[in-house]
Amino acid sequence: MYCRNVCCHRWTCDERLDGKTVIITGANTGIGRETTRDLARRGARVVMACRDMERAEESKEDILADTGNENITIRRLDLSDTKSIRAFAEVTNREEKQVDILINNAGIMMCPYSKTTDGFEMQLGVNHLGHFLLTYLLLDLLKRSAPSRVVVVASVAHTWTGLNLEDINSERSYDTMKAYGQSKLANVLFARSLAARLQGTGVSVFSLHPGVVRSDLWRHQRRCIQVAVKLFGWFTKTPLEGAQTTLYCALEPGLEGLSGGYFSDCAPGRRSRQAVDDDLGQKLWEISCSMLALTWE
Repeated sequence: MYCRNVCCHRWTCDERLDGKTVIITGANTGIGRETTRDLARRGARVVMACRDMERAEESKEDILADTGNENITIRRLDLSDTKSIRAFAEVTNREEKQVDILINNAGIMMCPYSKTTDGFEMQLGVNHLGHFLLTYLLLDLLKRSAPSRVVVVASVAHTWTGLNLEDINSERSYDTMKAYGQSKLANVLFARSLAARLQGTGVSVFSLHPGVVRSDLWRHQRRCIQVAVKLFGWFTKTPLEGAQTTLYCALEPGLEGLSGGYFSDCAPGRRSRQAVDDDLGQKLWEISCSMLALTWE
């Protein structure tokens, strides 16, 4: 096995994934697309979980032409609709013999205030609650596939704010940056809490900051901010560079001992004080279960 980390601009590892199945949300664009490309190149069966089927088909054809891997499947998944999440999980549990890696990659960033189909604030609903439910519904399959991994794409934005447990749904007031930061803090806390619950099962869980990536994630920002992100490319990453820490968490051998950890630039990263507050994590867990009407100890 040969792996190396060069400031994580390009992390290299010869790990093969022949005979293994990976599910990745938001696989048709940005770092999700580049992650999918790398996984396909390694021989994985990749399930692209996407909301926009037309763009997903275009991405699939591009990745097929690039990698020669025909074992790529597209399934519709709208993380803003719990019915869509349940339908996706039902098909997956019925048709997939195993899921070796689940990559919770899809996200929405600093959008105008809106709600999901189920009435959740959009950023919390898509970034956290949607992936919380998806992981819950696929967990038995992940356990049967052990050793397996769950990778949660979070952000350094988790340090921007805390959790407003009294107004988790941002109904009394809404600040687009704070709501985004709250959803990313929820990602990090979820990964940590889930890892603790899965000790001894063979399922490892990791969260990560991909870097500031030049991608469609910025589409809701003012034009001046979008231009600045492109102009000051020296402190941002391409989608390919941004995918490297995701790949590291999914593939790096021997990482199981750091389950529950948070990574940045292919190395352990700094978390905020709240991100390692297990009491806060438990409260978020209980609130999430209540909002989704789940019984998940």
